This record gives sequence, C-alpha cells and structure tokens, in this order.
Amino acid sequence: MALIVQKYGGTSVGSVERIKNVAKKVIAAKQAGHDVVVVVSAMAGETNRLVGLAQQISELPDERERDVLLASGEQVSTALLALAINEAGQRARSFLAHQVRIETDKAYGKARIKSIDSTRVRKALKDGEIVVVAGFQGVDEEDNITTLGRGGSDTSAVAVAAALSAEVCEIYTDVEGVFTTDPDICAAARKLDRVSYEEMIEMASMGAKVLQIRSVELGMKFKVPIHVRSSFNDAPGTWVVEEDESMDEVLVSGVTYDKDEAKITLVSVPDRPGLAAQIFGPIADASIVVDMIIQNASEDGTTDLTFTVPKADYKKARALVEQIAKTIRAKGVNVDPDIAKVSIVGVGMRTHAGVAAKMFQILAREGINIEMISTSEIKVSVVIDAKQMEPAVRALHKAFIEQQGKL
Repeated sequence: MALIVQKYGGTSVGSVERIKNVAKKVIAAKQAGHDVVVVVSAMAGETNRLVGLAQQISELPDERERDVLLASGEQVSTALLALAINEAGQRARSFLAHQVRIETDKAYGKARIKSIDSTRVRKALKDGEIVVVAGFQGVDEEDNITTLGRGGSDTSAVAVAAALSAEVCEIYTDVEGVFTTDPDICAAARKLDRVSYEEMIEMASMGAKVLQIRSVELGMKFKVPIHVRSSFNDAPGTWVVEEDESMDEVLVSGVTYDKDEAKITLVSVPDRPGLAAQIFGPIADASIVVDMIIQNASEDGTTDLTFTVPKADYKKARALVEQIAKTIRAKGVNVDPDIAKVSIVGVGMRTHAGVAAKMFQILAREGINIEMISTSEIKVSVVIDAKQMEPAVRALHKAFIEQQGKL
C-alpha cells in the first residue's frame, strides 16, 4: 500500500461527466490498495468567469475580496467530486484550505504556502476515506482567504504530498506529459519520459504551462516524485525527478516560449549608486516579479534600464515606474507589451560550450532580432518580437532536438 496524491486540473473536471470519470480513476487507485488524496482545480473556465464578474464591478478589484471570490471555484469542484465518489460506492470527504489549514503569506493572488496541518487528512485516511482537497486556495495567519496564482493547484498538490510524505504526486491534465516544445507550434515535438526538477523549473519559468514553477520547486526541495499524465487515458506520462547521469547526455531537453511578459525601459537614468534599489524596491514591494534586466550605459553619464514583468502586472508596473522616473529625473518610460521570450533548456548544457552562439546563429539565419538575453547554467533565453515567436521555436527545436543537439 502506498499513499498517493492525485491532482486534476480544470479541463479534467470541466463537466459533471468528466468529474464522474475522475471519480472512477480515483476509486481504481483506492481499490488497488492505495491511500488516496485528491487535489482539484476549479471547473474549466470558472476562474475566468469569476474574474470577469469582478471586473464588471471594478477594473482593479480589491485583492482580498477578489481572492474570496476566486476561491469559490475550487469549493464547487471539490464538493462535486466528493459527491461523485460517494455515489459510486466509496467514502470520500472534502476539505477546503481553512479546514486542512493550508497557511500562506498575505500576498493575495500569488500567495506562497508556509505550512500545512495534515492532522485531519491523516485521520480521514485512517478511517478509510478518500480525501478531496481544494487546490489553489489557502488562508493567511489572520484566516483571510488567499489564492496561489494561476496553476496554483499544482502547488497545492505537491505541498500536500510533501506534508504527507506521499510516494508520488500524480498531476493529471489534458496533455500526456511534458513535451520538448508546444506540439501546436511544432509537429515534431515529442513527449519526454523523464526530466529533472531543475530542467522543469527552468521550463516552467520560461513559459511551459504544464506545471506551475512553485510546485516543481517544492517537489525538488522535499524530493517528491511528480508524474505528469493525461486524465483521459492510462498512458504513462513524464516523471519529474532528481537529476541522474543519463540526463547529461541530452544537450537540450526543451524549447519553451512565453508571451505573457511586457518590456519596460527607463530612458536616461542618472548613473549613480543606489538608483537600482530606488527603482526596483517599490516594484518588489508591490509583489511584481521582475524577470530579465539589462542596462546600457551612454557617454553622457546616464543609462537606459530595461526589464520585463508579467503582462498581468504590466499596468501596475508602468504606473509605478512612471512615478519613479519623475523622482529620479529620468527622461521617460518606454513600454512594449508585444514581446515573447524564447528559451532552450537542458542540463547537458553545463558541459558543452558554444550552445548560446549556435542559438544566436540560428535566429540570425531566420532574420529574428534579439532584444534581450539571459542565461543560466542550463538555459539560454532571448526576448524577441512576439510576431517572430513561432518561427523561432520551430527553428530552435529542429536544430537542437530533431537533429540531436549536435554542435
């Protein structure tokens, strides 16, 4: 007998019939002798519907009340799945975040889990029940409802698996696993059998939508094996696990893209100590994540400072930066929301030289201009015009993956 955590996304629970199908899969795992905890997202489209309702009231709704509203989607799907399991002849008990006590910080809309009290879940499992936990939601130390951001149910599931020392966290979704790139863009994309936590973190942070980055970080920290698989068939998916020597043999594991960022440039910033902190401090205080940063010095003693932020925070960031520009006497602020970040990722890049150079050569041959560059040990990312994203992905996938990534 093993304790397993299963997570089902919005598409998997998108209708009553699909919820009944999920109930069958959950019951099958229980009948195989496992203790089962299930974490569910809101039904497909429900979170967007709730966001739309809030925006009909206010263009920028109060963040606390917005989280109260959005968390209701998971309450519905959690209860419906528990009902479906009970109706099929197995005992199930549903829990919301405040009942399990999934405690988070106070960052509404993007809260981070601080602790989980697994006492009630363990008792229900001991009583022979299947446990269904609402994903995406938490409570802060003052019992205010919080949400974990888009894809937050993945994080809920891995965190619950870590708290329970589960043998595996199975992430059921509408795709069969993690692919070398988006199959909708590149027909030659193939499913990966295994990928390291570190590679998956880079892929998630660079735009791959299969897993939320925080969920993979938790999996790596607590050594929770994650199995990404389809909820619509029984085929094996992709295992996200610790790195081993065989993974180093693959130069590039994936080509990712992200069109959900915007570029902001502060023009002619005075070049003196402390200004970077003065610029990025208020942005951090507003819980806006800054990704890539470049600084270009000019001969007149000023610099242009360019950085990217999530497109969802673009308007808030722009307003902040325009105020900062006045304070520091920068000449102005330029913005560009029509960008894309394209990346190549692979642990094999640690031991191979010339990967970035080859990437730049490939993009140059395609006539694609690079606006920003960022690198780490296992990834190279570039910012390009959004219109050039698809040809860039296809060209890089062909060169690095279809041709085995030979330099």
